[in-house]
Amino acid sequence: MAVIEHALLLVRPGSEAGFEAAVTEAKPLIAASPGFISLEIRRPTETGQPYLLLVEWRSIEDHREGFRQSDRYQQWRALLHRFYDPMPVVSYFGDLV
Repeated sequence: MAVIEHALLLVRPGSEAGFEAAVTEAKPLIAASPGFISLEIRRPTETGQPYLLLVEWRSIEDHREGFRQSDRYQQWRALLHRFYDPMPVVSYFGDLV
């Protein structure tokens, strides 16, 4: 059963273009992770709204123990975390049984 990682990314006002450029650079880092299935980041349709992050993983452990404990995550963090205020809260969703 795959899981969806969900987060609302509150990007600092005025830094949206820089964030979007950094996302393009960061995508290959997460895509190279074992258990990664897909990534989708949606741009807000209204000013001041968060971006939507959806990542599909084979398991929560692939995200938490695999990606988050890797050197790739440190690079991802260096590229993207400076844009967030506050830091996003991550939630996971599985299939309906």
